[in-house]
Amino acid sequence: MTVTERSGITVRDLTMEYVSGDYVVRPLDNLSLEAGDGELVVLLGPSGSGKTTLLSVLAGILTPTSGTVGVCGRNPSKLSPDELNDYRRATVGIVFQGFNLIASLSARENAAVPLRLSGMRGAAVRRRADELLAQVNLADRAGHRPGRMSGGQQQRVAIARALALNPPVLLADEPTAHLDHVQVEGVITLLRRLAEPGRTVLVSTHDDRMIPLADRVIELAPRISEDTGPAEELTLAKGDVLFEQGSRGGRVYYVEAGRMEILRVQADGTEEHLIYVEPPAYFGEMGPMLGLPRSATARAVTKSVLTSYSVRDFRHRAGADERARGSGG
Repeated sequence: MTVTERSGITVRDLTMEYVSGDYVVRPLDNLSLEAGDGELVVLLGPSGSGKTTLLSVLAGILTPTSGTVGVCGRNPSKLSPDELNDYRRATVGIVFQGFNLIASLSARENAAVPLRLSGMRGAAVRRRADELLAQVNLADRAGHRPGRMSGGQQQRVAIARALALNPPVLLADEPTAHLDHVQVEGVITLLRRLAEPGRTVLVSTHDDRMIPLADRVIELAPRISEDTGPAEELTLAKGDVLFEQGSRGGRVYYVEAGRMEILRVQADGTEEHLIYVEPPAYFGEMGPMLGLPRSATARAVTKSVLTSYSVRDFRHRAGADERARGSGG
């Protein structure tokens, strides 16, 4: 399916930055994607990969640092406050990770909240709320409060509420995060059914059980292909940068000669010195081993000779070094 001016979602070169403590965090970096009309699109990635940030930008809750967003032909970051309120009511429905139901209200009353906020009154509210609960297979729980419902049932009430004004885009943030395997099946099946002509469903998750039902899967933190290449010797001149903060890589480095500095770039552009690494010592192992971006920059203080290893070979060498130390060798 394709994205046209009035259907689906387009994201072009989207970057989102914010300051956390003294450092700049960039959960989204030059991201582009499409989600077409009628599609179920899954945003896959671990915590911290920018999934919730992206949904918040699409919902008009956060303003991106740069790039453009189109949701059914509208860019939420360019809307006036009144236009943004209308956009959130009529264009996007949001399913929050923690359900966000009002504990003192019944399922019917929770589903009716957006209807009442839109100005609907009287019997029309009850009829529409009951239609919504029937749509998510909860007609028999209309009078139950959240405390008397399972996690899966609460999530379906949250979905019903997001559908109240029949938005063309449904955004669901980790909808299976708090559910057991029995409840997950019902929620995943429901989201699949809701992706139909006239509605795009965008789901953020780290749960790969949704992949088989998705029309499109977008990995926000692409897996680093395992680097199985042989050990290699590198020579760096004074001032050479080996890798930069935020980059991804699959190699671990031993300092054979020279001196390396590990530093972190702060929000104001200044550099914070963390540590010097001199032989015999290694660095750069955590990013490749955990599949995370580099948390700091590595730069040569003097001419330096390094040996780069794959993670597998690094484990072998580190284990051999530990055994040698333990035996006194």
